[in-house]
Amino acid sequence: MDGSGVFNKGVFLGRVRLAEGGHPRIVTVRDGQVIDITAKAAPTVRDICEMDDPSGYVKSAPGEAVADLDAVLDGKAEGVTLLSPVDLQAVKASGVTFVVSLLERVIEEQAKGDAGRADALRGEILALIGEDLSQLVPGSDAAMAVKAKLVEKGVWSQYLEVGIGPDAEIFTKCQPMASVGHGADVGLHPISTWNNPEPEVALIVSSNGDIVGATLGNDVNLRDVEGRSALLLGKAKDNNASAALGPFIRLFDGGFSLDSVKQMEIVLEVVGQDGFVLTGASSMSQISRTPESLVAAALGSHHQYPDGLALYLGTMFAPVQDRDGAGKGFTHKLGDLVTISTPMLGALVNTVRLSTECAPWTYGPRALMGDLAKAGLL
Repeated sequence: MDGSGVFNKGVFLGRVRLAEGGHPRIVTVRDGQVIDITAKAAPTVRDICEMDDPSGYVKSAPGEAVADLDAVLDGKAEGVTLLSPVDLQAVKASGVTFVVSLLERVIEEQAKGDAGRADALRGEILALIGEDLSQLVPGSDAAMAVKAKLVEKGVWSQYLEVGIGPDAEIFTKCQPMASVGHGADVGLHPISTWNNPEPEVALIVSSNGDIVGATLGNDVNLRDVEGRSALLLGKAKDNNASAALGPFIRLFDGGFSLDSVKQMEIVLEVVGQDGFVLTGASSMSQISRTPESLVAAALGSHHQYPDGLALYLGTMFAPVQDRDGAGKGFTHKLGDLVTISTPMLGALVNTVRLSTECAPWTYGPRALMGDLAKAGLL
């Protein structure tokens, strides 16, 4: 993987673990090198993101090179492992923020988790709705008129409610420090037989609601589990290694802002050991709820996050390409290599395993605090 280009143009922030053990190191990228900038003034990514000027701090922070960037990204840097770029932040996600994913959620619900019924249902539901929902502003009078029409037709859904209704869907993707990074395995619950990657942008938000940067994310999804019941959302979304983020946070500065995020196209590629290749893209310009409104739905006077949060923004990409026969749609197979990329953030690459076979999550906030204290950083 080429570490030049994008990583020479922006201000990047991440975390690595060294073979010598101890606390994760806070790193940035300079001149093709991964630089350790861990300091008592900011021993966690959370601390940097809470500053008035995170990018200014990272640009000027003294540090030492720990490895060549390309080697780290390719998993070939001896004794250096790239981690998820967030630590103490809550990890939240937005659902049904694009029309395409909205319709696929309705199909999941109607199919009751049966992938074999989805293809026929897709045509039936699209014909029944008979509306171009892409121009609807959620919660608007026009959206409520469409809702009334759908109720009359008998196809109203909880997914249409959060897709065009007044309230966004915000849920917990995983606990702080449970997300995995670039190069790690991502996990599927063993009970699932119909699942998919979700290529997304995740915003990094401070405790006072300031959006300070962005990274790539894979909001791994179990379509059959959520399709059986939306009350199974936790089982469908929050499993060991089911939340991937990375490779780094790109902090906002003069050359990168929320407007940059709004114009991104997120590209997905899945390459299977069976020779199957799936490609697709998700254009942030097509999102139906603004990133600012999603942050406001998650954090405000109604709900505080003292350590900030990472917020997945949702995806318009819903894979329907047949993999094992006509009408069977897409589902993962173990060993799939998933690459999520965009020119301004690089590429997040992960391999699909069962969640029971991924590395167990054993290093949480208590362990981090203990290691930082031992190092004299607290």
